[in-house]
Amino acid sequence: MSESPSVVARAAALLRALSGRTASGASTTRVAEEAGLPRATAHRLLESLAAEGLVDRDARSGLWFLGPETYVLGMASAARYDLTEEARGSVLRLARETGESAFFSVRRGDETVVLLREDGDFPIRSYVLHEGARFPLGVASAGIAILAHLPGGQAEDYLRRTDLVRRWGDAYTAVSLRERLAATRAHGWALNPGLIVEGSWGMAAAVFDRAGVPGWALTLTGIESRFRPDRQESLGRLLLEEAHRLTRSVR
Repeated sequence: MSESPSVVARAAALLRALSGRTASGASTTRVAEEAGLPRATAHRLLESLAAEGLVDRDARSGLWFLGPETYVLGMASAARYDLTEEARGSVLRLARETGESAFFSVRRGDETVVLLREDGDFPIRSYVLHEGARFPLGVASAGIAILAHLPGGQAEDYLRRTDLVRRWGDAYTAVSLRERLAATRAHGWALNPGLIVEGSWGMAAAVFDRAGVPGWALTLTGIESRFRPDRQESLGRLLLEEAHRLTRSVR
């Protein structure tokens, strides 16, 4: 019995790694690296997951993908957890009204996962985010918006136990993050001024569940010149309007 949690955690890590590569797939070596597992262990678990339909391997390329059973399970849980259908309208309106790329993300533990993307008509786009992309809380603007509004001392607990500097750089020290979280609480929306990729900016607003806990976020991304201070207020207002609309649909 003591082995079971470890096996489950490893299998979950593989599934999460593949969920970020829904279109391209991943080799055994790559998915093992992203899941933090030895290649032999990853291969053995992937074969077991494939037998259950949770992953699938392309016979020609040898690449792994999420399997059909994950779709079935996702559909079964959608009624309780999914806001995607309601969010489609918000994402589409944001893209049309701003010309930027709009996204809808969900919180999963200490990460955000992009579920929807809609591109506006502005010809230059940022491709930092894509459907299935995962980021730790506090890295992308969606994760900043969610982290800023967590109840109680959850945000501080997260900052104390998480080291974002090693992977994401000096812009993600606890001091810097606290400043961005304070600014987010003051404005209502979060700003990421090109910290992931230089010149690619993002703004986000949190969407709350029935208990008042942030569980999702709406995001706009684009090039720096489209996110100047004089435009941030109007973009933030649009984000908050759509975020409030979605929050009301949950309640």
